[in-house]
Amino acid sequence: MAQERLVAVSYPVDDEYIAINTEVLGGVAQLSFLGGLPQPDQVGALRQADALIGWQLDRELPAGGLAASSRLGFIQLLSAGLDTVDFAAIPPAITVAGNVGAYADPIAEHVMAMTLSLCKHLQAEHAALAKGQFRRGVPSRTLHGAVCGILGFGGIGQATARLMRPFGARIHAVNRSGQTTEPVDWIGRLDDLDQLLAAADVLVITIPLTAATRGLIGARELALMKPGAILVNVARGPIIDEQALYQHLVANPQFCAAIDAWWHEPSDGTGFRTDYPFFDLPNLLGSPHNSGDVAGVLQFAARRAAENTRRFLTGERVQGVASPADYAGLR
Repeated sequence: MAQERLVAVSYPVDDEYIAINTEVLGGVAQLSFLGGLPQPDQVGALRQADALIGWQLDRELPAGGLAASSRLGFIQLLSAGLDTVDFAAIPPAITVAGNVGAYADPIAEHVMAMTLSLCKHLQAEHAALAKGQFRRGVPSRTLHGAVCGILGFGGIGQATARLMRPFGARIHAVNRSGQTTEPVDWIGRLDDLDQLLAAADVLVITIPLTAATRGLIGARELALMKPGAILVNVARGPIIDEQALYQHLVANPQFCAAIDAWWHEPSDGTGFRTDYPFFDLPNLLGSPHNSGDVAGVLQFAARRAAENTRRFLTGERVQGVASPADYAGLR
C-alpha cells in the first residue's frame, strides 16, 4: 500500500485556517500544523512531508529542518513575492512556488485609487481648499485615451488592466514572453522596456523583485518617460533607484509618483525611513505597503495556496513556480 501523503503547514493558523486547508487538501493528504508542535516533532513532521505551505520560512521552521526533509518535493508560499526567500537554504530538488494572483484584485483597486487621485489632483486641491484657495478651472487628467503601461503582466498587472480598460485607457504591457491571452493594445518583453516607458501616461510597476529587476528603473529610464507621466509602484521599492526617482520628481514637477512599496520598510525592529525627503514633494503620494490589505484576503490567499499544493500532489500543473537563479544575491 502506498504511503499516505503529508502536507506540513508552518504559518500560524487558527480554526478558520485549519478548516480551509482541511477542506481543500483533506481528500488527498494528511495535514500537520507545525506551529503547535514541539521542535523535535516539527523536524519529524518535515521529514515525512511531501509538501510544505509556509510564509516566512526562516522564522517558522526549525534550523536544518529542510535539509533533513528527504521526501519534501514542493514548498508553497502564502506570499506572492519570493524576494525574501533564502533559496540557498532550500535543497535544489524542491520546487518553490509563490502565491500568484492571491492579492491581485485589492492591489489593482489600490492602483486605481492612487492613479485617479493623482490624475484629479485630489491631494493638492484638498490642501488648497484647506488654505481657503478655491482653484476651480485647473485642468486635471483623464484616463480616457491614455496609455497605461504595465511593467510585469502577471496576476496584479492583468487585474489592473481589467480595471483600466473601462476608463478608456489603452493597455501596453511587458512580460517575460511578450505574449498574453489578456486583451492589450501592445505587449513586449523586458527588452522592449524603453518603448513601454516612452509611451506610458501611467506606468504601473507590478514586476517581481529579482536580481535582474533590482534598480531596473533608474535615471536613464525615468528620462525616457513623458514629463507629465504618473508612476505607480505596488511591487517592491528596490526595483526603482530611490535617488533617481527623488531627483526626477524635483526636476519635473508635473511628473507624479505613487509609492506603496518602499525601499526601507519596518523589519526585525527597524523603522520606516526614506533616504530622501519625498514627503516634502507635492507630486508624491504614498501608502504603507497596504495595497493588498483588505478583509478576507489572507483567507483567500490560504485557500489559493492550498489549491496549488493540491495540484502538486495530484500531478497537475502548479502555478507560480520560481527559478532560484532569478533570486541569487538578493539576500
